[in-house]
Amino acid sequence: MRTSPLLARCGLTLAAAAALPLAVTAQPAAARASGISVSTSGSTVSVVTSACAQINGSWGTAALLDSSQANFAQGRQVALSGTSVSQSAAWSNVSRGTHTVVVVCSSGSTAGTQSVIVSPATTPTISATASPSRGVMGGMGGATHDYGTVTLVAGGTLVATGVVATAWFLRRRTKPYRL
Repeated sequence: MRTSPLLARCGLTLAAAAALPLAVTAQPAAARASGISVSTSGSTVSVVTSACAQINGSWGTAALLDSSQANFAQGRQVALSGTSVSQSAAWSNVSRGTHTVVVVCSSGSTAGTQSVIVSPATTPTISATASPSRGVMGGMGGATHDYGTVTLVAGGTLVATGVVATAWFLRRRTKPYRL
């Protein structure tokens, strides 16, 4: 009987289907190790973490380093604010380029480090343009070209010919005994 290869193939398919959701939700080890989430909006960079505990009224400090800065002390430092569930910090007017965000909790441990690319949104330039002298003509189709009498008569003749030919064809189909 040939049912065993069929069952083996079905079993492998079911195993792959069961493993698919796990593979999709799995994160790289570097992303799991970092306890921070960095986002940008225009020239504003913000960081959120839940890894720090409050010690002596302080959650910790976050620093924004540009490509020329090497350590935490050289960066733009901002104190973390928030609750026991989530702490955050933000920097505004950040220059274009790649920056690194480092979060150090008040206990001295590093909550995480993450790089971010800042590209401020460009503001659209608005300029006035001249409108057409006659604008869009109303009526059928809104065309800007005015057709002459000869063109309209020729088009009407073509439509009328099509209607007559259709009626004649349909009439002949209903009476197959006539040639």
